[in-house]
Parts: sequence; C-alpha cells; structure tokens
Amino acid sequence: MEIPAVDTNLQLLISIAVFAAAMTGTPGPNNIMLTASGANFGFTRTLPHLLGVSLGVASLIGTVAGGLGVLFETFPALQQGLRLLASGYLLYLAWRIGTAPPPARRSLQPGETTARPMRFHEALLFQYVNPKAWAMAITAVGSFTAAGEGYWGSAGLIVAIFMLVGFPLTSGWAAFGVLLGQILSSPNSWRWFNRCMGVLTATCLAFIW
Repeated sequence: MEIPAVDTNLQLLISIAVFAAAMTGTPGPNNIMLTASGANFGFTRTLPHLLGVSLGVASLIGTVAGGLGVLFETFPALQQGLRLLASGYLLYLAWRIGTAPPPARRSLQPGETTARPMRFHEALLFQYVNPKAWAMAITAVGSFTAAGEGYWGSAGLIVAIFMLVGFPLTSGWAAFGVLLGQILSSPNSWRWFNRCMGVLTATCLAFIW
C-alpha cells in the first residue's frame, strides 16, 4: 500500500521540528550566553543577540546546503582550524561574561568600559565558528533534504522550521536569565552568577573537542 504524500510530508515536518527543538533548545554556547545576557541586560537589550543567533543559524544552514559543508570532508584541516578559532573566541567570551560587573554598578575603575550585550552581527558571525551550529546544520541538510528537483525547496523548509522553532526556544533561555536577574539582589551574588556563567561558557569547549 502506497503511503499518502500528505502523511509523508507531515512526518517530515514533525521530524525536522523535533530535531530543531532538540538542537536549539538544549544547553550550548548560544543558550548559556543568552541566559547571561538576559540576566545582565534584560530581554529588550538581548533581542539583537537573539535575532543574530536565529538568522545566523538559518544562514549557516543555507550555506551548508549550498555546498560549503562539503569542504570539511574534502579538507579536514579546515575543520581543525575552525575548532582552534572557535576555542579561542569562546574562551574570550567566557572571560568577558565572567568578569562583567554587576548591572547596578555605575562607577568604573580606570581603563574599564561599560559591559554591553552581544551585538546582532557578532551573534550572527559567531554561528560560523560555533561547532554545535555547524553540526546541526550539516546533520539537518544531510538528513532532511530531498534529492533532485526538491532539494532547494526542502532546504528552504529546514531553514524556515529552524527559525520558527528555534527563536521561541532561545528566547526562553533569555527570559530565564531575566528571571534569574530579578532574583539576584546583591553585587556579590551578581559577581558569582557571572563567574558561573563564564565557567559554563568555557565548558562548551567540550562541544568542540
């Protein structure tokens, strides 16, 4: 008995949505940094970071679908170089989060600058050195794209689903950070929170190596 096309398409949509939820909703560099940003800067100021993550992942999936992901298989040294670059940048971000001053602090020491959330373009470009983002992009394109004439349509569908599913889930991490920020009451508790988030960001090196 032939399976109706509508059922097959529905199963594909559900499969992509579940995969997108598992990849974008679980702990990783993006969600840990969004939690820290929500706590320190609030949800509104974290929105450019959120949008950068969402559009960055979408553009990366499109880039992989266009064939760039094949370069990793052809030239393994490129992947090793990406890992080294990502490790250095992730440690820099961990240091920046861990040493961030409490939000209520107004007087800065000589040489210090005010902390700020990640900008849109920074969050977008970070996806291109984020191995977890590469892994889910390559897996999504390799697992869910159709062969032949349906290839680009299915690739576009993956991009759309990742944006529709991923943005609310990553927003939840930022909102959770806002909630934590309302609980933290003293400068000392803020310092310990930022240090813990910095350490958690650094532990994301496990995703790389």
